[in-house]
Amino acid sequence: MSLTKLLRKCCKMSLFTTPSHSQHFFIYHKIRNWYKLDISETDYHDPQTILKQSEQKASKIYGTKATRYLTNGSTSGIIGAVLSCVKSGEKVLIWENAHPCHKNAVELAGAIPVFYTLKTDTEWGVPERTCIDDIEQYLKNNKIIAVIVTSPTYEGFVSDISSLQALCRKYNAYLIVDEAHGALYPFSEKLPESAVKIADFTVQSLHKTAGGINPTALLHTNTELDIDKALAKINTTSPSYPMLASIEKNITFLNSKSGKKQIEKLINGITKLRQQCNKCTFGGDDITKILVKTDKLNGYELSEILYGEYNIEDEKTNEKSTMLLCGIGTTEAKLKKLTKALKKIGST
Repeated sequence: MSLTKLLRKCCKMSLFTTPSHSQHFFIYHKIRNWYKLDISETDYHDPQTILKQSEQKASKIYGTKATRYLTNGSTSGIIGAVLSCVKSGEKVLIWENAHPCHKNAVELAGAIPVFYTLKTDTEWGVPERTCIDDIEQYLKNNKIIAVIVTSPTYEGFVSDISSLQALCRKYNAYLIVDEAHGALYPFSEKLPESAVKIADFTVQSLHKTAGGINPTALLHTNTELDIDKALAKINTTSPSYPMLASIEKNITFLNSKSGKKQIEKLINGITKLRQQCNKCTFGGDDITKILVKTDKLNGYELSEILYGEYNIEDEKTNEKSTMLLCGIGTTEAKLKKLTKALKKIGST
């Protein structure tokens, strides 16, 4: 099978996976216009200055000291954050099962990784929130320069970022929050509090839940450190301006009345699903991550039935539960289809 055929086959599925635009929600422009808008950074219209102005506007929207557009995912944001605040030989505290970019960032900085563990939530079979007491023990016993925390977790469990930031300040460590799955948080009070105004560095993946195209993302900072110098070490000198423009449009939409209404509609739709599927149990702090289980099926069995009998693909599954990822592009029709499937599965 060719890659083209594989993509066409996947597009026929009801995907509760990344990217969250669901293959139809174009915030900026359709792909056929991509080549027409693919200008160079040396263009006489001075796109670099315009980009800086755009990022300054974004910073005001998010309430940060600086916000930078990323076209290589949150991965580049994590690496940039570490490179900007950590020197060779210094120690960085990271979760042992975190995204690979956390460890890669530490290695690229020539720093030393110190690994912490997260307990497993036995009810859901997923990692628990970051334990502040555990983190403090590492900070007491090691000269840690930076701490990287994943919040929300893949399945939507959110840590106490305010307390973690206070703890890091107590021990003179930077707090870097991988909020890749929380890009909608700053735009709705019904979602968990975002880390963007709290942590020293926060990364967000627009493509995961906020309707952006792969792999658009953001790096926020509330420090005076030179993140541009760090990002210049890993980013291309020929950025994609269509992708950068899509980030600008994405943020503008999220911050608009229409965007916030779309988020509200999504939350209301998932709330309705949870109410109607009363034979299922739902968990997590983030309602846009539909973490679900039933009494009669384990997570893998539920996933197989959704895929094989209802043409619905989930994002992640374990022995206890299944997680279906929703985003701003998740349609009412998709939620109705999932509701119908879960109701039928739960009643059998």
